[in-house]
Amino acid sequence: MKSKFKADKNGYYGQFGGAFIPELLYPNVKELEDNYLKIIESESFQKEYKRLLKDYVGRPTPLYLAPRLSEKYGTQIYLKREDLNHTGAHKVNNTIGQILIAKQLGKKRIIAETGAGQHGVATATVCALMNLECVVFMGEIDIKRQAPNVARMKMLGAKVVPATSGSKTLKDATNEAIRDWIGNPEDTYYLIGSVVGPHPYPDMVARLQAIISEEMKWQLKEHTGKETPDTVIACVGGGSNAAGAFYHFLDDESVELIAVEAAGLGVHSGESAATSQLGDVGVLHGSKTILMQDEYGQVIEPYSISAGLDYPGIGPLHAYLNESNRAKFMNATDQEALDAAYELTKLEGIIPALESAHALAVLEKIDFKKDQVVVVNLSGRGDKDLETYIKHLGK
Repeated sequence: MKSKFKADKNGYYGQFGGAFIPELLYPNVKELEDNYLKIIESESFQKEYKRLLKDYVGRPTPLYLAPRLSEKYGTQIYLKREDLNHTGAHKVNNTIGQILIAKQLGKKRIIAETGAGQHGVATATVCALMNLECVVFMGEIDIKRQAPNVARMKMLGAKVVPATSGSKTLKDATNEAIRDWIGNPEDTYYLIGSVVGPHPYPDMVARLQAIISEEMKWQLKEHTGKETPDTVIACVGGGSNAAGAFYHFLDDESVELIAVEAAGLGVHSGESAATSQLGDVGVLHGSKTILMQDEYGQVIEPYSISAGLDYPGIGPLHAYLNESNRAKFMNATDQEALDAAYELTKLEGIIPALESAHALAVLEKIDFKKDQVVVVNLSGRGDKDLETYIKHLGK
């Protein structure tokens, strides 16, 4: 049975998706579109991908029943521990897959964009592993607030290029990466970190992150006797961790999907990244989606305390999940995310990334039943955010 929530052959999810690209990029994108499924579905790719996920990344990541958190919210809360992956987040699931695709296509130079730095670190890591040149574009502001990740990237041999235009954050880093790709079409592969960009990127990244929900199914069976949870909660910036956590449950409407965006200082404060609330249909970074824009179609700068969530759009899959009401979109403010992070640390001894803390923050906004099985995708660990946590501690 064909899924109505997977991309069609032209890369559309309902009205969202497609490839809106400059003519100069067409050959690059077309080459990838023609080959990505053949490569991903080949036996040799699957064998090498699974081997690296197991021996290098450390998968499967645990599905942990959080007893004190469950007790507090009167339900069964499981944490999918993507924070325990090598490099500290879900990002490496995707970079391992894409670096294998890039090598198969004969590319020698890898470029990437990064916000929180986790995707940059994961890209620099696999480039070191595969001995490929690595250039990471990162907003000047993000370079300052994510210094530990910048140091890691440099240590891994990557060149970190600051994006100094616009808001100097993730959107601008993406613009710079696209510009570089146009200038270096032959030898360069653009390793996108989320379910955004022109087709086939949203579909390819979702497939590579689908390992998260694939593991969840058999882990839930072990824990509960049933493969499906009642609810899956994940934070959404571009949305790759959520796409991975939702992937194997998209067509099972008995599973409630909750996507949590960053409300910043409040949804209508003018300092927010709650795209589904504030956005309209438009084209961003090569795909038709929902994005925050003014009356002239210019992108409105997003804001979040979390460097990985201040993106002015959402991936086309999420735009469709929102429009079709398949997923429920909620949001959490900076303060709610900070409070949720401190709470998890005190109750379970786990320090989450600020991004993941947004997903945890909505637990108190939902009425749970006692026997409900809730999985929160803990997409990353919080050591990269310690400076922010320390600054706000006790405020």
